[in-house]
Amino acid sequence: MVKVVLIGLGAVGLTYATKLRSKCDLKILVDESRLARFLKNKPIFNGIEQDFEYILPSDKLDADLVIITTKSQGLNSAISMIKNFVSSKTRIISLINGISSEEIIMNSFPQAKVLKSYFIGHSAVRENNFVTQDGVGEIVIEQDDFIEKFFEQAKINYSTPKDIDYAMWLKYTFNLFSNQVSAILNLNFGELKQNDNFKAFAKKIVNEVKQIAEKKGIKNLDKLEEESIKSLDRMCDDGKTSMLQDILSKNKTEVDIFAGEIIRLGKEFNISTPYNQILYDLIKIKEESFEHSIHTC
Repeated sequence: MVKVVLIGLGAVGLTYATKLRSKCDLKILVDESRLARFLKNKPIFNGIEQDFEYILPSDKLDADLVIITTKSQGLNSAISMIKNFVSSKTRIISLINGISSEEIIMNSFPQAKVLKSYFIGHSAVRENNFVTQDGVGEIVIEQDDFIEKFFEQAKINYSTPKDIDYAMWLKYTFNLFSNQVSAILNLNFGELKQNDNFKAFAKKIVNEVKQIAEKKGIKNLDKLEEESIKSLDRMCDDGKTSMLQDILSKNKTEVDIFAGEIIRLGKEFNISTPYNQILYDLIKIKEESFEHSIHTC
């Protein structure tokens, strides 16, 4: 049986933990504080309490597959925690947003096979230990015989595009305008779809991304604007982006891997990114307001 270690029981992580539990030898990797929390208050997926087999970073296991589904802020911690479970036979999948987690993981585990991948589908909603998701979605991943066979046996929806690098940037571009604008303006996917001013603004974001992606050697960028905006059609109208959910929960967002990363790359390639700069500044203002509200309560 395939040995799988999953770290990160957020919305996406819990969605796939429930799908995989009966299809493989699944272990959920946690630290001691999360272990105590999950044993006291079990994760609840679509209204049903979930029991998992938990392991700690000090345990040892020769994993066939490690799946990282933390927030981007938790990547460094996740890398430290999975050390005892990675060998030369291990595949590692990161479903973290952005375009840089694979390279960071690869630098930490050169002996493993790190596969480019991401999740696309209807948004999952998390509130405390409750997660709801309607099952619509897939993992987009680069071609790998072992993973494809495993996903087919486990009945995990997936696709393997011919150009995984373009696919990664397509999802990234979609996240850049949908996550960030929705978080600032408190709009769900349905409200974004119906708003022509939003679509006009999204094109300005896409233009900044295309210039940088071209410098990074990404091909087929003539399709990026049309396909990234069309991606909205796949989202359910009442769904909320993960960044909007963070803002509503007054949590720190992933703006540093979205607008922050584009701003950094823009400076590297001498490309102006004023629209991403505006989004970055506004979200940082929002985050700081949360800190002040905590200190004054």
